[in-house]
Amino acid sequence: MNVLGIESAALTASVALVTDDVVTAEYTVNFKKTHSQTLLPMIDEITRMLELDLGSVDAIAVSGGPGSFTGLRIGSATAKGLGLALKKPLIHVPTLDAMAYNLYGTAALICPMMDARRQQVYTGLYRYEQEFAVVKESCAMDIRELIGELNDRGERVIFLGDGVPAYKTVIQQEMTVPFDFAPAQMNRQRAASVAALGAVYLAEGKTETAADHKPDYLKKAQAERELEEARRQGKTKELAAGHSVGTGDSPDSEQPEARR
Repeated sequence: MNVLGIESAALTASVALVTDDVVTAEYTVNFKKTHSQTLLPMIDEITRMLELDLGSVDAIAVSGGPGSFTGLRIGSATAKGLGLALKKPLIHVPTLDAMAYNLYGTAALICPMMDARRQQVYTGLYRYEQEFAVVKESCAMDIRELIGELNDRGERVIFLGDGVPAYKTVIQQEMTVPFDFAPAQMNRQRAASVAALGAVYLAEGKTETAADHKPDYLKKAQAERELEEARRQGKTKELAAGHSVGTGDSPDSEQPEARR
C-alpha cells in the first residue's frame, strides 16, 4: 500500500511516501518559502529518487487543518489536482492529529499547539493507551484556558508545535503538572505522520473524493471577520475603499501570522 502525504498547514512544507508501514521517502523544509514554490518540486523529487509512478499510489493523505489559510488552500489544491488527475481517493488528516501522531506510543498526554495569535492556539489533546486516541478534538482556545484544563487533568503533558516558542514562558510559569517539550525531530508538522495516519484511515475506509475535499480552517480569515464587522456597522463602502476584501489571507502568507 502506497500513501502519499502532503503537509502545508503552517511554515513547514513536507511531502512523504509511506509504503506498507515504511517511510520510503520524506522531504521537509521549514523555511520562508511559499508552498506554491515547494510542494510540487518536492513531490517530483521524491518520485524521481524512488523511480515511482504516481499512478501506483493508492491514496493521497493531506493535512486538512487547522492552520494557515493560504497554506491549507495550496496543500488542498495540490492534493485535489493529483487526486483528479490520477483518479485516486483523498484522505483528510486533521493537522493536529498528525502532529500528535509524531509522539505515538508515549504514556503522557500529547498536546500539539499552533500559534493562532491574540493569546490563542489551535490545539487538541491525544493519548496512547492501547491505541492512538483523540481526547479533545481540534479547536481554537485561549492559552491560559488550555493550561488551566491541563492542570485540572493532573497528567504529565508533552507539548509540541509552533505554539510552544510563542507561549513557552507562560507554560513554564503556569503549568502545575509535569510537562516536557518535544525534541526537534518531532516538534513540527511532518508529512510522514500525515501519510502514516492516512494509511490507518485508508484501511478503515475513511476516504473522500478529490472533488469533496476541503480544508477545515476552524476560524474565519481576517478579511472575512473585517467584512462581517463592517456590515454590522454599515461601513462596507468605506472598507472597500480602504482595501480590497477577499476570503483569505495574502497570496504568499503560509507564515503563522496568516492564520489570524
